[in-house]
Amino acid sequence: MPPVVPPFLIGLIVVPLARRVFKPLVRGVVTTSVGLVMEVKKAAHEAGENIHDLAVDVAADMMAAQNAAGDGHRPTEGAASNGEKDGARNPKTRATAAPGKASR
Repeated sequence: MPPVVPPFLIGLIVVPLARRVFKPLVRGVVTTSVGLVMEVKKAAHEAGENIHDLAVDVAADMMAAQNAAGDGHRPTEGAASNGEKDGARNPKTRATAAPGKASR
C-alpha cells in the first residue's frame, strides 16, 4: 500500500511554486492588457479628431458653395436678405469675433 500524503502537504509545496510561475504570467497579461487599452484609446481619439476635421472641411466647402451661389444674384436695393433683416448682424460673424473687440 502506497504511503498516504495529506493534501495540505501537497498545498505547502505547490503554492510557492505556483506563485513563482503564475505571478509573472499574470503581471505580463495585465501589463499587455493595459497597454492595449491605452493604444485603443489613443486610436479612438485620433479617429474622432479626423472625423471632426472632415466635418469642418465639409462645412467650409458648403459655406463656400453657398457664398458662390449667393454672389450670382444679389437682392434689389430695397429688399433685405435673410441675415440682414432689421439691421441684424450675421450670427456666424458674431460667433467668430473675439470678445471685447468690434468686428470689421
